Amino acid sequence: MNHWREIINRNMLGKAIIIVFTIAVTFFWLKFAPSGLLGKMDAVGYAVCHRIGERSFHLGDRALPLCARCSGMQLGALLGITYQSIWGRRGKFPPKKILAVLGVFAFFFVVDGVNSYLNFMPVLSSIYPSQNWLRLITGTGLGLGMAAIIFPIYNQTFWQDWKDEYALGEWKSLFGLIGLAALLDLAILSENPLVLYPLAVLSGIAVLVVLSMCYSILVVMIFKKDNFFSSWKSAWLPLLAGFAITITQTFVIDLLRFAFTHTWGGFVL
Repeated sequence: MNHWREIINRNMLGKAIIIVFTIAVTFFWLKFAPSGLLGKMDAVGYAVCHRIGERSFHLGDRALPLCARCSGMQLGALLGITYQSIWGRRGKFPPKKILAVLGVFAFFFVVDGVNSYLNFMPVLSSIYPSQNWLRLITGTGLGLGMAAIIFPIYNQTFWQDWKDEYALGEWKSLFGLIGLAALLDLAILSENPLVLYPLAVLSGIAVLVVLSMCYSILVVMIFKKDNFFSSWKSAWLPLLAGFAITITQTFVIDLLRFAFTHTWGGFVL
């Protein structure tokens, strides 16, 4: 009896530590980050993106929290995860035919990324003019591929009742997702402030969601709780731990980058 009581007390202490730590690190990060909702999203982007002004879309005079490529990638990933959560299944990886299409998207992302990087090389020149709309589209394509990989891994790691079926397995499902991604990109390219503002906020949220999912998967694997959970309610602790790691990483990178650059702005070309 004492043995089980000790285990219960230890588990309660561990949960309390995670909760207190998450609240504390989030509080101090919010205090350190720039003011305002967009300021907080800037701080998220600051930890994962170069935020070069010339390679970003703008909301008035301010650059979006993420550059064009990262905006597409993170919003595409969030769209893909949301799409599969609503219309998909708690299933496995897409079939090879779907992965092949997503692989082509990833290939174009690499090609356009290398082409853009060549502009930084004094003895080389880019193959074709680098454009923000191309960065956005290729980034979105990679984001869809990220979602198609992360979502099944998440399902097969967390849930007891994950299904041996494709989470994204039919052409009509893929084309529906691509259609929504195209609308997303057109909304960004419109540069309408009424559209860009919520998408700017969502891009920062997307970073936190994607990283939290990845870290929560890692937490579950480390503590050998694979396929242990039956509902979101039962999975709150590893999800919170994943978020805590994400915020800690964001805070540390923000601190280091700000210490070197002394500005919340992007790198200068």
